[in-house]
Amino acid sequence: MADEIKYEYKTVRTVRGTDGLVISKMQKDGWELVEQARGTLRSTLNFRRSKKPQPWLLIGTAAAVLVILTIVIGVASALSDGGEPKGEPDTSTAAASEKPSDTPTPTAAESAVTKVITPQNNPEFAALLKADYCDDANRNFATKYEGQTIAFDGSIVNMAPHGDYDTRYDFLLGPGDKGPKTVVGPAFRYEDVNILDLNLTGKKIPATVGAGDKFRFVAEVGEFNADQCLFSLAPISTEVR
Repeated sequence: MADEIKYEYKTVRTVRGTDGLVISKMQKDGWELVEQARGTLRSTLNFRRSKKPQPWLLIGTAAAVLVILTIVIGVASALSDGGEPKGEPDTSTAAASEKPSDTPTPTAAESAVTKVITPQNNPEFAALLKADYCDDANRNFATKYEGQTIAFDGSIVNMAPHGDYDTRYDFLLGPGDKGPKTVVGPAFRYEDVNILDLNLTGKKIPATVGAGDKFRFVAEVGEFNADQCLFSLAPISTEVR
């Protein structure tokens, strides 16, 4: 039928407790929630939205106008070149080349190997740890510092077995000492790691870990998933506090 509505579909996996924010965000983008399945640590949300027909006529008209403008500009350029005396230098180009660059030359210190990023030496990271976990600050920080090393005092918000494994886990970490009651800062995630991957250090290393445990996390910055509001990290070391 010509009037039949066609849909596109999208599935989003979220950490339990963040469902409402993710649903609200998706609805603002025109998505409709059609199914919600809750798991131990994560929920699966299925969305749909109607496909919009492509305005091919407008696209074709715009392309035609662009071609005409290109021809007109080309003719005007040719006429302009014909009226200029030959052999004279292009002073506008020379002036542009002599203008100093607005980008400062990195100092020797800035060119050195980047040190571990902490809230004390990086204002952006300090602000991130106090921001909402769906805030754009998460995406901006992940884009700028992906692959670099961060260190912060935090706690385990939640942990659950990864898939069917009983020795590998997905960890949800938060800044501060409040564990499952953490409400401020990014939703940092370690995905599919075992206890050995945490590289536990400190005076008294526990045999196992759980929600509420406090550590000094050192990790590599990964990607930020804006749909799930999850900030991926890779563990480097985990010091007992």
